[in-house]
Amino acid sequence: MEFDLVVLNGTLHQAHGSQPGDIGVRDGEIVEVVPAGILAGRSAGRVIEAAGLDVIPGCIDPHVHLDLKISDAITTCDDFESGSRAAACGGITTLIDFATPEPGETLQQAHDAWLARADGNSLVDYAWHMCLTDDSHLHQIDEMLRLGIPTFKEFMIYEERGLRSDDGRILETLRMMKQLGGMLLLHAESPEVLDHLVATRHDRELMQRYGARLHAMTRPDYVEAEAVQRAILWSEVTGGPLYLVHLSTARSADLIEAARKRGVPVTGETCPQYLVLDDSVFEREEDGHVFASCPQVKKPGDSERLWAALEAAGSAHEILSTVGTDTCSFTRAQKDTWGGDFTKIPMGLPGLDTMVPIMYTHGVQTGRLTMNQLVSLCSTNAANLMGLGDRKGSLQAGYDADIVIIDPEHKKAVDWRSLQSRCDWSPYQGMELGGFAKMTIARGRVVVDEYEVVEEGEAVGCGEFLRRKGRG
Repeated sequence: MEFDLVVLNGTLHQAHGSQPGDIGVRDGEIVEVVPAGILAGRSAGRVIEAAGLDVIPGCIDPHVHLDLKISDAITTCDDFESGSRAAACGGITTLIDFATPEPGETLQQAHDAWLARADGNSLVDYAWHMCLTDDSHLHQIDEMLRLGIPTFKEFMIYEERGLRSDDGRILETLRMMKQLGGMLLLHAESPEVLDHLVATRHDRELMQRYGARLHAMTRPDYVEAEAVQRAILWSEVTGGPLYLVHLSTARSADLIEAARKRGVPVTGETCPQYLVLDDSVFEREEDGHVFASCPQVKKPGDSERLWAALEAAGSAHEILSTVGTDTCSFTRAQKDTWGGDFTKIPMGLPGLDTMVPIMYTHGVQTGRLTMNQLVSLCSTNAANLMGLGDRKGSLQAGYDADIVIIDPEHKKAVDWRSLQSRCDWSPYQGMELGGFAKMTIARGRVVVDEYEVVEEGEAVGCGEFLRRKGRG
């Protein structure tokens, strides 16, 4: 056979243009991308007719938490097996997790632990950022870069979990990123202000009166914005590349826009929940608490500003460069362990099945985004920022054959029972969405066909660890 697989007559969408075309795949790689009809009749193991369908490069989720233990009693309900199935059905062919050392562990030990979790279990390719939780980890950054891990994560909060980095460590990490060619991902929330607001409202009477609404009341937008402002300054004075994760506020978008105009090497990520949900969800008597995340969904005005920031994607005035899920899935039973105390809610939402459908439905089909911007935000920009730009994020010869085919006429109401996540609820339950993957091809293997995971053959567990390139 000349090709293992051929996609014919699809509308091929790249970050900077769209056209009808054919794609030829051999040995897990795209070997030809040509005008529509050229590959018709060429010998192939499988021919996929994509006339009238949207064809995009496999999407990249740069922000997932799978098989994450947050306490002795609670671990996320999605691991690399279920999470990768959800990703594939949602058009995502690369997952980037966060390898977090246990107290006293090295970065190498954390890397080995995450390899053990993912190897042989993931339907799609995977990588991880290394979390820096101790001063000693700064001396191990060079070693991780040699292993193909150029991105690192620090937290401005979570001191009680041993994760917090103070300003001095963040400053030094950014200096090292500039020197060594890495990039720092930062969870930006102001710890002292946040702790003060929580302490002043952690009162039995207030918790009985307000319930889950206290989660939002103790995390106003300035908790994020003040920390973002501070982090941008550290990036500006060091020249260290900074990637601000899961931004939820209008103020943050404004700060990044101003900083980028000054030439600061900062970019931002937002998540679907901040675009289509708002803090009215916490007023729901029965299940408001299940929506708790960190940071939490904000006001409708914040969503509007974040959408406006995404609408600049691909232009010289780009503000937010990527969309990620921040998937951190907990079942209803796990969420219910809060017992009415808003400080004890396991914080996180599922989202791998639904990220691309939300962006397709609420972005492209409403006219907020073009298909090219969707590709930029959900694939190409993440590939370039995360050190995968030479093999992921584009439909071109020499790149991995990560291909997603979408039927623009297909829609369905979200029902957690039909999703691949093990989570027994969905933040988007009942929402009518299109953009689900009719077919997902991961490095040349069909892993989703007619909206169903392929359960047999070489597709099962075919995902591989990705070595990535630094900026040096």
